[in-house]
Amino acid sequence: MIPLSLPAGPLTVACVAAHPDDIEIGCGGTLLTLAERGSVSGSWLTMTGSPERVAEARDAAEAFLPGATTVFHDLPDGRLPEHWGAVKSALHAFAEDVPTPDLVLVPRTDDAHQDHRLLGRLAPTVWRDALVLHYEIPKWDGDIGRPNTYVAVADDLARRKCELLDAHYVSQKDRDWWDDEYFLGFMRVRGVECRARYAEAFTVDKLSLGLAAG
Repeated sequence: MIPLSLPAGPLTVACVAAHPDDIEIGCGGTLLTLAERGSVSGSWLTMTGSPERVAEARDAAEAFLPGATTVFHDLPDGRLPEHWGAVKSALHAFAEDVPTPDLVLVPRTDDAHQDHRLLGRLAPTVWRDALVLHYEIPKWDGDIGRPNTYVAVADDLARRKCELLDAHYVSQKDRDWWDDEYFLGFMRVRGVECRARYAEAFTVDKLSLGLAAG
């Protein structure tokens, strides 16, 4: 495994989610790591959510990546493929505000949830010149596969991710799968796969690797 790094200097990150909490569950540790790096501007686009959930997600975005801007739509949860045109238009409108991000974080193209899957497939058609990392969301469907890209997450940031999820998504805490053991355990599994204590994993479908000297 060869470690690669993002370019030095300021970075722009676009985060796309079907539902409030998708981004933080899938790549919250990565965002906290970027925040520690500094000089990172972030923008959130979330396609669904009740007013209560939107309020939670707006506060969570600020906690995970301070200064992040947020855009929310009220499309029906679980029905995004039925609203393909609205989803595509929302992505392009969002891209007008974030036209050339260095990094785009979106769900996996083969995610078992239809809302996630649609966003994962559409995002690369909107941002053709950015590095697109497809994050994973472990869930009841048991659809987790074999990722090809990892971001190591420091121990304190992995635990901070759990703390922030609990603090900001109070509406979800009664779910039987919502606990620190679940979040940390999954990051521990991905850490083993990349020789780290904790990590988050992604899939990259297309990457241009520069090898020129200087």
